[in-house]
Amino acid sequence: MARWKKPNKEEISAGRAILRERAAAGELIFPAAVAEIRRSFGLTQAQFASITGITKRQVLEIETGKANPTVETLERIAGLFGFTLGFVPKVNSASTVAPKLQ
Repeated sequence: MARWKKPNKEEISAGRAILRERAAAGELIFPAAVAEIRRSFGLTQAQFASITGITKRQVLEIETGKANPTVETLERIAGLFGFTLGFVPKVNSASTVAPKLQ
């Protein structure tokens, strides 16, 4: 597997623009989105851990879907990238049925 190469300023800027578009379209899916966002800022897992106040192991577990982060941790991660936590409707999901309100 090839080593990760830190992106240059132009690549970081282009990556951020793509992520903003994907976020607006509801296409960023946790936990892979955390890794994508981290890389788009040119951060290693260790740097990301230091900035967010969590351990490198926690970053790895979050990015691989093995962690169960607290709401506080999720808010710190989201805030770092200018996002907020919330519910997003599934797009084109036939299995989503809204309950009837009486």
